[in-house]
Amino acid sequence: MAEASALIAAAAEDAVARGEGLGLQHANWATAILQNGLGHYAEALAGAEQAAEEAYGPMVTGCVLPELVEAAVRSGKPQLALDGLRRLSAATVGGSDWAQGIEARSRALVSDGEFAESCYVEAVERLGRTRVRVDLGRAHLLYGEWLRRQNRRVDARRQLRTANDMFAVIGAEAFGERARRELLATGEKVRKRDVDTRNELTPQEEHIARLARDGRTNPEIGAELFITARTVEWHLRKVFIKLGITSRRGLNEALPSRARYTGPEVRRADR
Repeated sequence: MAEASALIAAAAEDAVARGEGLGLQHANWATAILQNGLGHYAEALAGAEQAAEEAYGPMVTGCVLPELVEAAVRSGKPQLALDGLRRLSAATVGGSDWAQGIEARSRALVSDGEFAESCYVEAVERLGRTRVRVDLGRAHLLYGEWLRRQNRRVDARRQLRTANDMFAVIGAEAFGERARRELLATGEKVRKRDVDTRNELTPQEEHIARLARDGRTNPEIGAELFITARTVEWHLRKVFIKLGITSRRGLNEALPSRARYTGPEVRRADR
């Protein structure tokens, strides 16, 4: 997380030096995402508010405002959340499943009772028809958090397990840790990666390594997992270090002797 914060700060500094407002907005948006994942909602709100001040069209409505709504609700500022939701709703009428799913997820956060649950269900259904796995995972996480606060622990665990598994595959560590904490609060035991497991492959690294071993190129792997080829390359470098090899040629021998990841994989949407 410290590495991500440093990268965001560097990007913001560079954007200011270049006079690039859009670059600064991206940095503030990234801050909001990271801090929401960590559960640092005051910091997330500060980043989202700064990003929302800039008038760069669809990015504000589709990307920044959902972060603002979540952070405002969790920071105890309901009116600010409602204002953000109004702006978001006005821009998503008749939109795609992704847009309406994000709006439903945000609306659930400011709602109560059966209506809140219907919004969470709609968010999961709509986002489940898209390829944006991280937003679907966040819908499961928020729904699970809400269910736990309704003392519906069994139902909460189902949503939180799904979120936890999705974040593990995607590599969204901050949101994954948030899901893990919520699962622990329901009474479920969840393994945490620590110093003793630092040389093990993460679920995402295991998945990428298997695809690379099977002959997939970095662009092909990136297309399947919805990440860039450069991100695939970065993960593979970490895999090589952990496995004690120097290239893809070593994957055939290194992987079979290791525990195989059997959790859910990210697949292309069929709908």
